[in-house]
Amino acid sequence: MSNNVNSPLAVLKSVIPSLAGIRILDVGCGSGGLARLLIEEGAEVTGVDPNPQALTAARTRVPAARFEEASAEALPFEDAAFDVVLVVNALHHVPLDAMDRAVAEAARVARPGGWLIVLEPLAAGNFFDALRVVEDETAVRLAARNALARAIEGNRLRLETTTSYVRREVFADVAQFFARIVAIDAAREATIRANRETATAAVLAAAHRDKDGRLVLDQPIKADILRVVRS
Repeated sequence: MSNNVNSPLAVLKSVIPSLAGIRILDVGCGSGGLARLLIEEGAEVTGVDPNPQALTAARTRVPAARFEEASAEALPFEDAAFDVVLVVNALHHVPLDAMDRAVAEAARVARPGGWLIVLEPLAAGNFFDALRVVEDETAVRLAARNALARAIEGNRLRLETTTSYVRREVFADVAQFFARIVAIDAAREATIRANRETATAAVLAAAHRDKDGRLVLDQPIKADILRVVRS
């Protein structure tokens, strides 16, 4: 793959260059950032997320897309309803005992011969180091990879290719980093409040500084591009 594959949209367009009219399900859509980009590319977009506040923001941000409140392990759609299912940085947030079901659900709602594209952060990089004091995701990130591997071994999915890139984020200060990770999981706020000094020191130790003194944190991302063998 090209070195220009450095975002979820770029990963998708590496296999489907034109998204016009493509039916895409964005699992774990959050506030609609990716959905907005997909709509701009001409795709027909549906997003799901278990967080009603995030969905309210997504509906305002991307009125041309459809959004449903749902968990990854219980998708409220018919079999083979989508050409592409995207699961971006979401599988490791699914409860451990539901990860296999979440992968199965993604395969079910994609048409046979369609695509399942799963992007997951690796347990590496200084973003991960900064996060780990607040929440150590080593085990859940590995569990997500293992759930996907089991689905491939079960011949429900065929792995076409794997690529990786580094997502770089820049923060004005530690508080902005904390706001970023709490927006993903509100439960982290209590941990930060109880251990703010230690958590702050961990972020400052992990981050690099750019020429303007901002905190630079890198997160390696692994992208698995799969074909749905059967639904």
